[in-house]
Amino acid sequence: MEKQSGKEIVHSIGEKMGFTPHVLETLAAIDDDFVKTYGRCDGRLLSDGVLPAKTKILMALAVVASKQCESCVMSQMRSAIHNGATKEEIMETMEVISITSGAPAVAACREALKVLILEGNTAGGNPQRD
Repeated sequence: MEKQSGKEIVHSIGEKMGFTPHVLETLAAIDDDFVKTYGRCDGRLLSDGVLPAKTKILMALAVVASKQCESCVMSQMRSAIHNGATKEEIMETMEVISITSGAPAVAACREALKVLILEGNTAGGNPQRD
């Protein structure tokens, strides 16, 4: 199997997420090996396995919300929508976030929830580039 360059990995991740995070482009310009390692890990999240990719992305949404990383929440929200998460699935994930991590974690989702509204509350939205 031919090895991909960091730029190719960033492109592949962008296709799977529905947008390309700027930080990945910056990292690829600085350290190709870092992006290759990141791509191997991220590939597991963005691919179906025993759990569908959508489920793993919703789990990641809950984790990054618990860490109160607003930009991470935005990325995972956009990825979840791109990967077919419905409004109901996302709101059930929000319930898990609220129960397990409290109001600060829910507050970290406030901007990302606006994306859900803008995307028409349907599965398979097309979030724009980050």
